[in-house]
Amino acid sequence: MKVYASENIRNISVVSHGGAGKTSLIEVLAFQTGIINRIGRVDDGNTISDYHPEEIKHNISINTSLIASEWRDTKINLLDTPGFLDFFGDVAGSLRVADTLLVVIDATSGVEVSTELIWDKADEQNLPRVVFVNKMDRENADFLKSLNSLQENFTQNICPVVLPIGSEDNFSGIIDLVKLEAYQYANGKRNKIEIPADLRSEVETYREKLIEAIAEADDDLTMKYLEGEEFTVEEIKLGLKKGLLAATVVPVIFGSSYRSIPAEYLLDFIVDYVPSPVDRAKNTNLLNEPSAALVFKTIADPYVGKINYIKVEQGNFVGEKQYTNITNDSNERVAQLFTLQGKEQIKLPSLSFGDIGAVAKLSNTTTNDTLAAPGVKEELAKIKFPEPTLAIAIQPKTKLDEDKLGNALNRILDEDPTLRLENNTETRQTLLTVMGETHSEIIIEKLKNKFGVEVITIETKIPYRETIRGSATGVDAKHKKQSGGAGQYGHVIIDIEHYPEENFAFESKVVGGSVPKQYFPAVEKGIQEAMARGILAGYPVMNIKITLMDGSYHPVDSNEMAFKIAGSMALKKGCEKAKPIILEPYYNFDITIPERYMGDIIGDINSKRGKIISMEPAGKNQVVKASVPLTEFNKYSIDLKALTQGRGSYISTFSHYEELPSHLAEKVIAEANQE
Repeated sequence: MKVYASENIRNISVVSHGGAGKTSLIEVLAFQTGIINRIGRVDDGNTISDYHPEEIKHNISINTSLIASEWRDTKINLLDTPGFLDFFGDVAGSLRVADTLLVVIDATSGVEVSTELIWDKADEQNLPRVVFVNKMDRENADFLKSLNSLQENFTQNICPVVLPIGSEDNFSGIIDLVKLEAYQYANGKRNKIEIPADLRSEVETYREKLIEAIAEADDDLTMKYLEGEEFTVEEIKLGLKKGLLAATVVPVIFGSSYRSIPAEYLLDFIVDYVPSPVDRAKNTNLLNEPSAALVFKTIADPYVGKINYIKVEQGNFVGEKQYTNITNDSNERVAQLFTLQGKEQIKLPSLSFGDIGAVAKLSNTTTNDTLAAPGVKEELAKIKFPEPTLAIAIQPKTKLDEDKLGNALNRILDEDPTLRLENNTETRQTLLTVMGETHSEIIIEKLKNKFGVEVITIETKIPYRETIRGSATGVDAKHKKQSGGAGQYGHVIIDIEHYPEENFAFESKVVGGSVPKQYFPAVEKGIQEAMARGILAGYPVMNIKITLMDGSYHPVDSNEMAFKIAGSMALKKGCEKAKPIILEPYYNFDITIPERYMGDIIGDINSKRGKIISMEPAGKNQVVKASVPLTEFNKYSIDLKALTQGRGSYISTFSHYEELPSHLAEKVIAEANQE
């Protein structure tokens, strides 16, 4: 493959809801452009873009893969993205570097959840979109129903550029509304035919709608349309290209990847209408600036090391050269650039402005980093990845796994920006926060298959607290031990009370030297260590005040350790007398949902002891603000996905602690004692 000039490059992110057939469509296009010599199937695990073991096992796209092909002296970079929401981080990366989206819709299902969410993100970035309605050969495939589904869900000017000839088992070809040409397909070949007589009226109607839509893209075309003049084919092409670039026109193409209809047309459409990086550049001077590239994806391979996917956003990127990682202020030697056709690496001497490629074996570079030539000071705009919300606790299966787990997790974190790792010292658990249940399943499989580390999942612990509701005075605790020679003696009398102002306060009212001052710190330290161990269920104690009132000492046997132990004993005895309770953490949740789910969400929050704070509009959605107990909402991402069919999202922040209801507290204490 040669190095292509920027104007001859097309960067297309292929997106869809899971199961719509985008990977199969890419397979057909790869075959049409000669990359592969036979068409694989997702179910057989032999497609060019789904080549990772987890993708083959589950028959879904999990990672974004790059398929670079050539058609009519144009380089087409297709990014095959995951269709399931658990892997939306890869979609976010592809949206950042794509110049156009190819949105694949299932003709039997219409617009589905992932498509809606991706479309909203594309609206935010004003990304050009082309819709491919797939599976027109399937039972219940419906041209009009599919088109209505698109127009009802999305407000932009959506209009067909082709009409299907037939549907379901009779789907056999397309009619090009721009050129007014019809093509029939048989055995992978297309033949030009006359436009069927029974479709001529429909062709006229939809061609007029197309002309009306593209007329708004160009002032001259607008005037010509208003004056009632006919458009030439070249004028329609011009208007369509401008409208697509401005994202004011969304062309719709109907077809079937299974029957390879209309593969050649789609590739020609990409070359003729889809914008190049130069078309999309806000500043064309970037072509001549010092080179800079954004890393938008990282793959951690245990054998060849890291592979970084990059998009060149300034100048030309050249191999065998040293670059600066502006993000972490380190130097990287880029030995070899290459493009990808699935897992196949094709070496290139350079990448032009706007091109997408990859580089291997960089030491200190990962996703969202900027690689640049000397003199470039500013980082490129970063990818905004979704925040994970489902925390799972893991532990190594064996001692050998424990030794290897840390390194394996770091490698996994390198390639997955939506994964969070926390070693929670309070609950003594290793927590992975993921996007969903499928995401966690895949991570565990990757740890085993790629890095040879087996882990098991365990119940995630809630970080409860303990405190007291009452108070106790004159709590007497004496530590006395004699075992030949010097003994140990420490004796304290304390008052204990609830203290909401601070987690812990300590003071002394000892008079007369009954406890020497040099032992006060030891008493305080003993109390704090006992607080950390808990009194009811092993959770840290908070919001108490201790006053050291009196005690006694021995001139020979007293020492710091003895008074530390006495303080610990006094804390436990005092809390037992002062009505100890379990506290549970409350979080503030901001839950964003379509309005039609408001009733279900509010009912669910109320059923889980949550408290509604407010409800506010946010564009076409609503934001429900609530204060909720983590005990009930620890796995809320699963519930929210079920209640909203995946359309809801939330962010949460810690708020405060409240008393855990007694029947739940009894259960927590019983479980702690058993453990």
